[in-house]
Amino acid sequence: MSVDVQLRFDREAITEFSKANQEPAWFLEKRLAGLKAAGELPLPALEKTKIDNWNFDQYEPFVTSARVSAATELDDVVKAQIDANAVKSLIVQKNASPVFHAAADELKSKGVIFTDLATALREHGELVQQYLLNVVAYDEHKLTALHTALVNGGVFLYVPKNVELDVPLQAVFEVAGDNALLCPHVLIVAEANSKVTYVDTYVSGEGRNMVANSIVEVYVGPGASVQVASVRSLSKDVHDYTFRRATVDRDGKMEWILGEMNDGNTVANNTTILKGTASSAATKTVSVGTGDQRQNLTSQVQHIGTHSESDMVSKAVMTGEATTILNGITKIEKGAEKANGEQAENILMLSEKARGDANPILLIDEDDVKAGHAASVGRVSEESIYYLMSRGIDREEAERLIILGFLEPVVAEIPIDEVKNRLRQALERKLG
Repeated sequence: MSVDVQLRFDREAITEFSKANQEPAWFLEKRLAGLKAAGELPLPALEKTKIDNWNFDQYEPFVTSARVSAATELDDVVKAQIDANAVKSLIVQKNASPVFHAAADELKSKGVIFTDLATALREHGELVQQYLLNVVAYDEHKLTALHTALVNGGVFLYVPKNVELDVPLQAVFEVAGDNALLCPHVLIVAEANSKVTYVDTYVSGEGRNMVANSIVEVYVGPGASVQVASVRSLSKDVHDYTFRRATVDRDGKMEWILGEMNDGNTVANNTTILKGTASSAATKTVSVGTGDQRQNLTSQVQHIGTHSESDMVSKAVMTGEATTILNGITKIEKGAEKANGEQAENILMLSEKARGDANPILLIDEDDVKAGHAASVGRVSEESIYYLMSRGIDREEAERLIILGFLEPVVAEIPIDEVKNRLRQALERKLG
């Protein structure tokens, strides 16, 4: 069903924003097609989660902010995520504006493009057009259509053939102010035999009735390796929707490391399409649900190529009256011989009023494959608590250590120390 509401934006506002950013005509056409589709398409159908009454289109989409000349001038909530005195390659977006950009000299010398999406559309429009909104279609559902119409920033990362980057590239996205929208599109293209790590964090400042609606598209070329880590720590006043998708060519490797630390309602879908022979994907997700928060988190891998491999691990901790749905989907298509897909969803319950559902799903259309899944929903082991208390640790600290140990296998994989430390602090805060 479609939802009829009074929107705070229209064709004229979208066209004005597009022209102000000197976007190519083809992208404005996509925006307007997205606006039309948003009025006709239903919301995504989510397992055991209704979002009809969530805020998905009541906001001001094009709230701009001034650029800053140094990382030390960024908002405190952003500076908390970075080492402001040692910035090398960083993009910062606040609401509808790229407010800071730094790129290490070696990137340009190697032919790497790392810039905000608005700049990429102006300066590399033909290259962006080859990939943008191809793996995520603008008309999949109402949220992707709204995203397409209202994209107000993002990142374009292009790594040429045979280029390997050892230092992670980082972005920070901030939403702040009443009725603000953060709508970034992250596009990563890794050509054959390249290697790159990209890390982003999502934070929020003061404000009410805020929304984040983001899309990440990743193209992993033959023999390329891409690692994407993302930590989202948005406040209770933000409804967060994110759709991540990667397509992986032969011998390519895709790794997702995801920290879902929001305090507000969250929808996240993470899908990897293993198209090529011997392509592989690893997905690690950690989440904490608190208060009356609602989360629907889906990890999915589609095996198309032969000898493709996937491994998904999702861990969640539930407190208060929070509800989290963890969906793991392994789809092995006909013809994907010798594919191997493994997944595990584990939820640790800390409250009798909290609800956690772990849903492992295997969809297999080929005989010559391996696939397995594991799922658990349970409470902290009394035996483990007793063991730690017998060594002089009080019960509260014993529970905290067990919970952090439960989540640490994912947290430890974050490739930037500052981000890793902030994720640990977010865990401490949410579990406090």
